[in-house]
Amino acid sequence: MLLETRTNLISDLKIDQFFDPQSKYIYEEYVQKAVQYISSFLNNENFYSGELPSNLRSKTHLISANPDSILSVDDALAQIKELYLDHTVAFHHPNYVAHLNCPVLLPAIVGDLIASSVNTAVETWDQSTSATLIEQEMIRWICSKMQFPFSADGVFTSGGTQSNFMALSMARDHYAFQHYGLNLKENGWSDVVSKFRFFCSEKAHFSIKKNAALMGMGYDAVISVSTDDQMKMKPDALVQAIEKEKQLGNIPIGIVATAGTTDFGSFDPLTTIATIAKEYNVWFHVDGAYGGCYVLTDTHQHVLRGIEHADSITIDFHKTMFQPVCSSAFLVRDTKHFKYISYYADYLNPLEHRDEECPNLIEKSIQTTRRFDALKLWFTLKMTGEKAIGSFLEKVHYLALDLYHTLKNDSYFEVAHKPELSTLVFRCIVPGIDDDSIHDTINLYVKNTLFKSGQASVASTKLNGNVYLKFTLLNPKSTIDDVLNIIQMIKETGNAYKNNN
Repeated sequence: MLLETRTNLISDLKIDQFFDPQSKYIYEEYVQKAVQYISSFLNNENFYSGELPSNLRSKTHLISANPDSILSVDDALAQIKELYLDHTVAFHHPNYVAHLNCPVLLPAIVGDLIASSVNTAVETWDQSTSATLIEQEMIRWICSKMQFPFSADGVFTSGGTQSNFMALSMARDHYAFQHYGLNLKENGWSDVVSKFRFFCSEKAHFSIKKNAALMGMGYDAVISVSTDDQMKMKPDALVQAIEKEKQLGNIPIGIVATAGTTDFGSFDPLTTIATIAKEYNVWFHVDGAYGGCYVLTDTHQHVLRGIEHADSITIDFHKTMFQPVCSSAFLVRDTKHFKYISYYADYLNPLEHRDEECPNLIEKSIQTTRRFDALKLWFTLKMTGEKAIGSFLEKVHYLALDLYHTLKNDSYFEVAHKPELSTLVFRCIVPGIDDDSIHDTINLYVKNTLFKSGQASVASTKLNGNVYLKFTLLNPKSTIDDVLNIIQMIKETGNAYKNNN
């Protein structure tokens, strides 16, 4: 009787929905139908529908899971179209120029589909086998592009924030061990750590301070260094900041240089900063989340010179290598430094069973379960190639320069900088208005109005206390006419605000 009850329970379950040999035809059906709906998303006219948040929230009957109502694949896809596909933001659209979201390459999507379906977890060899080798090869490839030595290593991460966290944590633990014989990983906090200081540009990514706080060191452990008129860290200001902290009794342990700041795409002078880091015997980390992939171009070799001297590097393939999120990496100059990250669990990767022939990637990651994100990069390199990717990056860089040269001669705009990558920061200066606070209001109005209408998505930031707009150009298919069309929208919206107020 008990066996019969169990059998009935199993028969009531959607047992045919598991990915296995018995369901392969159902799998094909589901994927084919999903592809049709995704294709319909590509037909959306605007980058966003302009639907009000209140209207989206009203679709609770679609958002909420109803255990008493099991849908067919057709019904579920129809609902997700109404709830999500009809209203989600399209990063491939030429009128989306807001953030570091790139359109994705088809080979990468193939890799992502395979990785999701097979569901490999790249933590131990006995879960991933050859997937481990593929990730290691992708790491070797990018390390070689950075001209790192043979001792270099790395691991895929969820993004730049996680990679920067690993860099700061590794730098702190290495300094504590090397200079004070402290094993922070095993023994925890020591009072001397409260005096440790990192240094980065005032334009560096917020994750540097955020991560210092998460590590228990606090925001004050990160010293912001002033930048020049090209938004680059000033080397003399860096030295002065280091010396000042030493005089205060604090201990410099690391410098973070940025290769492509989020707002301005600026590159800190890497070679000079590397020399300073060596002179003070501190860790040198390069946050290349945005600009690191420009190592594949001919145009940016000069600004990346010096990155080969870094102790660690952050790089995001899902920003400038046209990969679906997540696809990022943390690289380290010497693989032995991963000892500050590693942990050996008896059930998973016991130390006594460590085998170089069958490596466990969990030893290099702060994550345990981790997707096979390297596969989509493998497909991209195999099917698209690094030369083509480099040309895509050069194209968006030149597009940003073309826009810069157009706007700097337009009295309606004030341009903040000459693009070094593919971002341009500028603001509307509506004729007849002299008050900066009104210009701030107009620029925010322009940004919000264009987004809410679904016409265009631009970002905003602040410079010297004033509100500026920002274009982040990451679509190689975009043309100067596309971006000038958005500029025209900005002018019309700014004038409309002036006329109505």
